Amino acid sequence: MAALGPSSCLLYRELCYREQGIHPFNGGGCSLVSVGGGGLYSWQPGGSRKRMWGGEVKMRGFWQNVSRPTSIEMEAINGMEDLDRILALSKELSQAIVIDWMAAWCRKCIYLKPKLEKLAAEYHPRVKFYFVDVNKVPQALVKRGNISKMPTIQLWKDGEWKAEVIGGHKAWLVMDEVREMIQKHL
Repeated sequence: MAALGPSSCLLYRELCYREQGIHPFNGGGCSLVSVGGGGLYSWQPGGSRKRMWGGEVKMRGFWQNVSRPTSIEMEAINGMEDLDRILALSKELSQAIVIDWMAAWCRKCIYLKPKLEKLAAEYHPRVKFYFVDVNKVPQALVKRGNISKMPTIQLWKDGEWKAEVIGGHKAWLVMDEVREMIQKHL
C-alpha cells in the first residue's frame, strides 16, 4: 500500500516525535516512508528498513476540508411568482431564507453582496440566501417587502417576515447584525 501525503519526511517526523519522542532532523536523515506488513516503515540511508510504528495505519490529509464551499452565490428573485415559490419551499422545508434587497447603482449593496455570499456558505444548508435587484422587478414586489432603503437584508421563516437589517452603515457592523438576526431566528 502506498501512502499519499504532502511529504514523507513530515509524516516520518510526526510519527517519530509522537511515538518515540525522537526528532528525526536532529542528526538523522529522512528518506522514504512506506506502509505495509502491518506497520509503517522508514527506509534509512544505506538501504536498511526500520519499523517506525506497528498496527493499523490510517492516513489523513493535512489540508483543509475542501468539500465545504467558502462562498455560495445568491439566487435572484425576479418576480412575485419567484418569491411565492421560494417562500412556499422554505415553509415546506422549515428553512429560513435571507433576502438582500439591493440595486445595481447602490455602492454599499454591491460591496455587501460578496460578504453575504460568504455568510451563505457558513449557514448552508440551514439558511438559503437570495437577492432582489429592485430596479429589475415589479414595484409590487418591492412594496410587498416593504422596502424603503437599500440595502435591506430580511430574514423570512415559515413564509413570514421575521426581521431585517438596513445596511447603510459600515459593512462589518451590518454583517454582525445579520449574523445576530440569523442566530436569533434559527
